[in-house]
Amino acid sequence: MKKRVGILIGGKSVEHEVSIITGLQVLDNIDKEKYEPVIVYIQKDGSWFLGKSLYDVNNYKNKRLDDKYEVVPIASNNKLLLYPHPKNVKRKLFKKPAEVEIDIVFPALHGTNVEDGCMHGFFQMNDIPCAFGSVLSSAVGMDKVIMKKIFSADKLPITEYIWFYKNEFMLEMDKIIKNSEEIGYPLIVKPANLGSSVGINKANNQQELIYAIQVASSYDKKIIVEKCLENIREINCAVLGYENDLITSLCEEPLGWKEFLTYEDKYINNNKNNISNNRKIPADIDEETTNAIYELAKHAFNAIDCAGNARIDFLYDGYNIYINEINTIPGSIAFYLWEKKDISFKDLITKILNIAEANGKDKIMNIISYNIDLLNNLGKFGKQS
Repeated sequence: MKKRVGILIGGKSVEHEVSIITGLQVLDNIDKEKYEPVIVYIQKDGSWFLGKSLYDVNNYKNKRLDDKYEVVPIASNNKLLLYPHPKNVKRKLFKKPAEVEIDIVFPALHGTNVEDGCMHGFFQMNDIPCAFGSVLSSAVGMDKVIMKKIFSADKLPITEYIWFYKNEFMLEMDKIIKNSEEIGYPLIVKPANLGSSVGINKANNQQELIYAIQVASSYDKKIIVEKCLENIREINCAVLGYENDLITSLCEEPLGWKEFLTYEDKYINNNKNNISNNRKIPADIDEETTNAIYELAKHAFNAIDCAGNARIDFLYDGYNIYINEINTIPGSIAFYLWEKKDISFKDLITKILNIAEANGKDKIMNIISYNIDLLNNLGKFGKQS
């Protein structure tokens, strides 16, 4: 019997549209002989929807999602149940409400409120198999401040940086500018909890620094200012697996990359048909550097307790390798890094789902409670202070 896979797309995130692209790519490539895929669309207001129109990207472009209907997610017996929203039943849109039962969740979601562990929390608490790690790995991978602290503690190479809260900048602007300038221009300024290059700017002087901080502050309460390495190359590598059973993809080098790729570089000027024209796979680096990146990628993956498939982005100056960030749900699930290693998009999805099930079974085996009637036995242990 086929297992039903809920492919979650959209979400309350500035990366909403990117998520739709990733999710529909997964829909197109999932092994339909093994799985029955169901697209679950989460609107920007957080409402959940089902409907046949959600399966076609053109309907999103033309805003013709006429048959979509709102559903309510409920967890039961390690499964996700989706019921028509009561308001639809009240209006007699459904004669008899029927649930859609999901066996495994594939969250093709990017950005805050979804990729940062918020979505994983619901599934993890209810023992529903869910791809791409856990609350912990998702939250740490999204928050670049915490990520850098963990990588630094684990002796992984990162660039020099400072961080602060946006309210702190309003109160201690001169101090933060001084600390930033001590790193030395040029600088890269980022919101701590976003991806897809949203809200990122380069600063070559104090005026540009203040502007970049103001932009980043409009997206997140935590801001990172880090050294912008010049004459640098970006090299990316994906890791697939669980615990110590890990494999690495080929390395890639995005073409035309300077300090960072913009949102437009990544998505508007980049799609499945021309993706090979925008990146070199494998990257043109020597064997020693390649192997070093492979080891660092696996180390970073395990440092934040990842599972499934993640992409780690590196900076390379010809001598030194630095970890820039880890993407716990990479755009297009980084299929292009695996295809040239003879793992097809279809097989990659299957492997990710298999890992999700194995990870879920491991969690279910953990002891989470004791059969001790503590409340009724409180008085037997003497007077409580």
